[in-house]
Amino acid sequence: MEEIELARKFYADEYQDSVLYSSLAKSEKDERLRNEFLRLSNIEAKHAKFWHDFLKRRNAEIPRVRVGHLRIASVRLLRKLLGPGAVASLLEMGENSAIEKYYRFLTSFDLSEEERIKLSRVILDELEHEHFFAETKRRFHAENVRDLVLGMNDGLVELLGAVTGLSAVYVNSPRVVGISGLIVGVAGALSMAIGAFISVRSQRQVNESVRRRMEVLFKVSPERARDELFEKLTEVGIPEEVAREVAERLSSNHDAIMKLLVGESGGENEVRSAVYTGVAYLLGVLFPVLPYFIAPSSLVALPISIGLAGAALAVVATLIALLSGISLKTKIAEMVSTGLGAAFLSYLFGRLMENLFHVSTL
Repeated sequence: MEEIELARKFYADEYQDSVLYSSLAKSEKDERLRNEFLRLSNIEAKHAKFWHDFLKRRNAEIPRVRVGHLRIASVRLLRKLLGPGAVASLLEMGENSAIEKYYRFLTSFDLSEEERIKLSRVILDELEHEHFFAETKRRFHAENVRDLVLGMNDGLVELLGAVTGLSAVYVNSPRVVGISGLIVGVAGALSMAIGAFISVRSQRQVNESVRRRMEVLFKVSPERARDELFEKLTEVGIPEEVAREVAERLSSNHDAIMKLLVGESGGENEVRSAVYTGVAYLLGVLFPVLPYFIAPSSLVALPISIGLAGAALAVVATLIALLSGISLKTKIAEMVSTGLGAAFLSYLFGRLMENLFHVSTL
């Protein structure tokens, strides 16, 4: 039965999460985080017991859970390399996934009233976990994990495509391919870094402009500020009577309305975002480019370049999958196939350019 198989998977996931949080607590130096990880470990153990009892009441076999030591080692390594914010950012994805799965289970299968109540409490716990990780992300600036992952992925995919295409043109000049790849890579890193800098700064400037406007509006016409809050609430689907009551009650609370209309002050740091993105892009560039400085020909360097880039993409995909609850095979297949697919198309385009313009003979 589907519900039994899902319950077995949920039991294993909760058991493994309990062990993971306990392991993180043992190695965590930040006292607040250590206590939170211990608390989360105990809660996940209770969730595992819920699924254990669910299976037992249906006389279903209780699976023997193998603790994912690779996942634990990956999380602890990431904690050391990038800090607690990175761990929180990726673990939050897993909590989001659990919430969605449990809600579908709650609304799709025939459960007793007691089981419905208990599963609803489990979902509430998972929502609280998500809130904790979101707060931890803000505390430790984990927004730059996205910049790191996307920057490195872009560097890998774009430069693999570039050097693969150039290999078809400069078959006997691997260093020309390597140097060209580095030039493209540095230019790409600068472009990505500048793009991240401008994007984050522009968003900050927009928020500050809106914030200043709202501050003026509060001083000149508090009623208009209240009306804007009402419009904002109704736009997201809140019934008009509820939105009007909330707007009335918050009309004298300047800070609350500002947060609802503009968001939290501060946010991402544009310099840090630019550095993370640019450095990660350059790191991704190294894997496909380096073989062209060593190999005697581009045809020899090409498979090495593809192998290194493919392995790097698989490592990035594995890390994301292990830490966020995404299917390992699906994520690796997605990232590697798109990267190598882009390289293949670039090679075909390079061959076309060579046949049209005979560049290598110039």
